[in-house]
Amino acid sequence: MKYVLVQADGMPDRPIKELNNKTPLEFADTVTIDNLVTNSIIGAVNHIPKGLKSGSDVGNLSILGYNPKNFFTGRSPLEASGMGIDLNEEDAAYRCNLVNIVSNNKEKIMDDYSAGHIDDSIARKVINFLQEGIDNEEFKFFPGVSYRHLLVWKKGDTSPITVPPHDILGKNISDFLPQGSSSEKLNKLMGTAREKIAEFKKLNKEYRNLPFNNIWLWGQGRKNILPSFESINQISGSIISAVNLVKGIGKCAGLDVIVVKGATGYLDTNYSGKVQAVLDSLQKHDFSMIHIEAPDETGHDGDYVNKVQAINDLDRKVINPLIKNLKKKFKEFKICIVSDHPTPIELRTHSYEYVPFMIYDSRKSISNHNQNTFNEKTVIRSDLVIEDGFTLLGRFLKD
Repeated sequence: MKYVLVQADGMPDRPIKELNNKTPLEFADTVTIDNLVTNSIIGAVNHIPKGLKSGSDVGNLSILGYNPKNFFTGRSPLEASGMGIDLNEEDAAYRCNLVNIVSNNKEKIMDDYSAGHIDDSIARKVINFLQEGIDNEEFKFFPGVSYRHLLVWKKGDTSPITVPPHDILGKNISDFLPQGSSSEKLNKLMGTAREKIAEFKKLNKEYRNLPFNNIWLWGQGRKNILPSFESINQISGSIISAVNLVKGIGKCAGLDVIVVKGATGYLDTNYSGKVQAVLDSLQKHDFSMIHIEAPDETGHDGDYVNKVQAINDLDRKVINPLIKNLKKKFKEFKICIVSDHPTPIELRTHSYEYVPFMIYDSRKSISNHNQNTFNEKTVIRSDLVIEDGFTLLGRFLKD
C-alpha cells in the first residue's frame, strides 16, 4: 500500500463577495478532487491546539502525527534543520524575512512581508551583503528561499516578544517591534540591517525600485528533536516542499527530504517536478507528503483571484497527474488531502477554523456522506470532526 498526503497550505477560507459569497475552494474548478469525493471519507480537523498560535509550524507538525503540545519548540529551529544548520542547544534561531516598510504620515507601515516574493538570486545577494557587514561571533545570517531567511543568535535569548510580519500588514510597526528581555539587541540589529540594505541598493542600482528595505525577526526557538516517523508508523517516507520549515520538520522526523529544482512555494513553482518526486520516492518508500504553499501565499497577499488560481493548479497540476500515475504504477494506494490552517483573504493571515480533509482509498469506496464536492461547507455535513489533528495521520495510515 502506498500513501500520499497532499498538504494544501492555507487553502481554507471564508466567503468572498466577489466570488458570489463562495470561498476560493468552493469557487475553484476542482474536477479531479470532486470526482474522488463520492468514494472518500470527508470531515473537518483541527491542527492548532488551544493555546498555540495558528501557523504552518504547529499545523505541519500535527499533520505529520506529532502532537504540537509535546513537540513544538518554535518555528525557526525547524527551518534551521531544513537549511542544514546544526544548532547548539544554547543557540536561538530567528526567522528573518526580507520585507518592505513604508513611511506614511510619520508612521512606518508594514507594506510587504515577502519583499514582493523576491527572486532567490537577488535575495541571496542581499543576505550575503548582510553577512559581510553584520555577522560576528554573536549573530549570523543564513540565506534561505525567496524572502525566507534565518538569523542564529549564538547563546541567544528566545524570550523577546515577536510578531510575524504577515500579521501586521498595513499597520504601524512601532507597535509590533520586538519587546521584552534582550529585545534592544534585536531592534538594533534590524536598524543596522536597514542601513546596510540601503547601502546595498546604492551599490546595485538595478534593484533600487524593488520592494525590500528591511529585515523582520520573529518565530524564535531552540533546537527541536522529534522521534522518527518510521519508528512511530512502521513505514518509511519522503517529503517534498519548497519551504524550509516543512523540509526541517521532515528532516527532524527522519523523512527523506527531496529537493526539487524550480520549487518556489508560489504560483510559479515546479508542480510537475514535485509530482514526479513523489512518484519516484514511492519506489523506495510507502509514504510521501507533498506540500503546496501557493494557497497560503496568495491568502497572505489578499488576492482572491490568485488564490482561486492556486487551487485550480492544485487540482490540475498536482492531484490529477498524481491520481493518473498512482493508478498506473501501484495496485493499491490511499491519498489524503488536507490543510494545516486557513489563510482567509479578508485577514491576510492565519485563522483558527477547522480545516477540511478527505481520504480516498483506491481499493474500495469508504464514503461517509452523500456530497459530490469538497469544500469547507460540504465536509461539515459528514458529521466527522477530529479535534486532535495529530491523530488524523493514524486514521489515514490504518487499513
